[in-house]
Amino acid sequence: MRNKSILLTAIACLATVGATAGIKGSSFGIVDFSTCIEDSKFGKQEKESFESLKQQMLSMLGDTEKQLNEVGQKLQDQDYLDGLSPEGEMELKSRFQALNEEMQRYQQQFYQVLQQANSKLVQTMASKINNASKIVAKDYKIPLILSKEAAFFYDEKFDITQVVVNQLNEEFESDSKKLSDAATTTNDAEAK
Repeated sequence: MRNKSILLTAIACLATVGATAGIKGSSFGIVDFSTCIEDSKFGKQEKESFESLKQQMLSMLGDTEKQLNEVGQKLQDQDYLDGLSPEGEMELKSRFQALNEEMQRYQQQFYQVLQQANSKLVQTMASKINNASKIVAKDYKIPLILSKEAAFFYDEKFDITQVVVNQLNEEFESDSKKLSDAATTTNDAEAK
């Protein structure tokens, strides 16, 4: 509790010492993590990868669920069962049980993979936002940048989210250009 009080006092002191109308030279800045993910090109790319993985997993689940439902309907259809031999009925029941177990395995894997992918997305974006915030802090001479989630209240004039998003987008473009140049160089070398 004491550390929180000291931190809040320090932030209040910084705010009164360095508050200006513009960002440059502000005593601190606030960044909205969610907005950085939603609006930055890095965030959009990470979300696309996450959604692609999610769709692949849902497709696997959907196929298995469809098969499970088909076998389940056959097991509920007494006329169909009457037309089967005892061995055929046992085989159908065994297939239903195997599909049910497979479905449960896929569901567990689905949730584990999605949790891992979401964790990776958050870690990757936290690192990128951290790096972009350091650059913005240096460029604008801001000694402290906090996540919006760490503040109960802040004056909107300290919100530098868009500046950080712009920095993230610049880094994305730079990285994309480097990858494109590297691919071109590799293709040229292979062509020779």
